[in-house]
Amino acid sequence: MSDRFEITLPLSDYTPQHFLLTVDGPVATITLNRPERKNPLTFESYAELRDTFRALRHEEQVKVIVVTGAGGNFCSGGDVFEIIQPLLERDMVGLLDFTQMTGDLVKAMRACPQPIVAAIDGVCVGAGAIIAMASDVRFGTEGSKVAFLFTKVGLAGCDMGACGILPRIIGFGRASELLYTGRVMRGEEAERWGFLNRLVASDAVLAEAQAFAEELTRGPTFAHGITKKMMHMEWDMSVDQSIDAEALAQSLCMQTEDYRRAFEAFAAKKTPVFEGN
Repeated sequence: MSDRFEITLPLSDYTPQHFLLTVDGPVATITLNRPERKNPLTFESYAELRDTFRALRHEEQVKVIVVTGAGGNFCSGGDVFEIIQPLLERDMVGLLDFTQMTGDLVKAMRACPQPIVAAIDGVCVGAGAIIAMASDVRFGTEGSKVAFLFTKVGLAGCDMGACGILPRIIGFGRASELLYTGRVMRGEEAERWGFLNRLVASDAVLAEAQAFAEELTRGPTFAHGITKKMMHMEWDMSVDQSIDAEALAQSLCMQTEDYRRAFEAFAAKKTPVFEGN
């Protein structure tokens, strides 16, 4: 897709067209907001989400991002009539344009230095499951229903990085089962398998995710960005390469003022107050 959205910085001054965005101090919350349809995605919302995550790379105020859905559901994936049906009329070039655009959303989320926390309740399927997967931390409920539905519509399970990322979260065998069958993984199983970090009550999942995000903002946010980057980069490295790369990354963090603040606070028997530099 060639759609581009002009994102205003700071993001507190930007009003998205296809979802809700709130910025509360250092925490930004993105809410997929089509509750009457369980928050499906459209061509335009894919593109605007992609561009928003790209813009967040340059938003110094925002330290952590929360992604959630309105109305008791996370996301029902691509809209059947606004995406799936129109794709039947596209040629190969048009189809590849779409699949690369959706993949660019995941790339933007992984390239975004801020940790992303997903607050998941109810339906979280198809592209919705991918957005949850591409997040760094996932809070869910017993009522969460996670499914990678691509085989259910005659497609391969290898969509938007699922075959690359999901096995690293829950293991090869479990990912294979979900991607071949498209079956639903409910909240308790998702937490037991490691897809969800923790289970909380439905009426508390967003608040818990935002509280966790707020806790992360009090840490060394520059170093958090390095951690996220290294976790992503090291997927393609040997153990020796990882050790060498982390030596370079950690030496960079040792030059920050937050590292000095931590030592000075420890020496004074105080709690360090990090400022992200």
